[in-house]
Amino acid sequence: MYTREILPPRASPIEDGNPLYGTWNRAFEKVDLLEIRKAYRYSLPGWIRNFRIKEWESFSAGNEDIMLEATFSNVKLYRIAEVLLYDRKNEEKFIFRKLIPGTGWTLPQSLANASLDSHSSNFYFRIHSWLDADTVKLDINIEANRRHPSLTAHLAYNVSSQDVTPMAVSLKITGQRMMYAYKALAPVRGDIVYKGRHTSLKEEDCSGFFCDYKGFFPYRMQTIICNAMGFDEENGRFGFHIAENQTIESNRNNENALWVNGQLTPLPPVLITMPGGIDSDWVIQDVEGMVDLVFTPIEQNKNVIEMLFTSAEFNSPLGHYNGMLVNSEGKQIQIKNLFGIGEKLNLRV
Repeated sequence: MYTREILPPRASPIEDGNPLYGTWNRAFEKVDLLEIRKAYRYSLPGWIRNFRIKEWESFSAGNEDIMLEATFSNVKLYRIAEVLLYDRKNEEKFIFRKLIPGTGWTLPQSLANASLDSHSSNFYFRIHSWLDADTVKLDINIEANRRHPSLTAHLAYNVSSQDVTPMAVSLKITGQRMMYAYKALAPVRGDIVYKGRHTSLKEEDCSGFFCDYKGFFPYRMQTIICNAMGFDEENGRFGFHIAENQTIESNRNNENALWVNGQLTPLPPVLITMPGGIDSDWVIQDVEGMVDLVFTPIEQNKNVIEMLFTSAEFNSPLGHYNGMLVNSEGKQIQIKNLFGIGEKLNLRV
């Protein structure tokens, strides 16, 4: 069975100008990729190297009635905010996208106690990542207009070490270039008001993922992400967050993980195929016998951006997962019609 070493906590994934690759179960104190020496073959000014770093934070939260996904990305040429709400009871979908060309928000280098907010005429968000106080908070306010109704959300993620074992990874892309990711499946409480309807979220039956990414990703970046969370009588709170990306040496370290009642199981690398195309079943499998899933999309979401010499195509269907996963104790976790999301990103920037 696949296993991966969990390294002792450290302040940074960079030491003496060199990236350190591995998997940890605690956030770094600071992640500054500009500390890497010779990230490129030739010596480049800091502002050019900074321009090549892409970063984003993503949030998900849901229970049996509702699901919210929000992503805030900084790819330097522009910033993207995307909010997706799906009312599972009424089968209603709300999507809000905001593209801001040029300069804008920059995501923090530390999650210990940092905040980020952005205001515009009809959109506001604030992120307060405060791991020192065992919480991450997200506030969103979207005003109604002719194209969409209003949405207000306040989410608080309980990332206490008693309830959550996070995963932080530093992964090799090529040469000295790397990516970093922090992921946690946490109990979530909060409130969502959509079309005047108020939904209260409680930690007992609401879970969510908080993820933080930074990396010297290629000009042509491709990644596929599959994630879902839920509850059952046997396993309690559980969830998985799996990706296929452009990192190398993925058998040593990758960003795939399973959580069962707060306990982390690092998962092996996977291959994600779509034999019938993106609108049909996605097959997610490894070679270790720990991951065997099928994702069936039921609600498609697509966004295409073309600007000068850049382009981005986001596909993020909602659907159901079926299959099985194996945790670090060798126990099979049966996945039956688990509601979740798949994301396929092609980015050229």
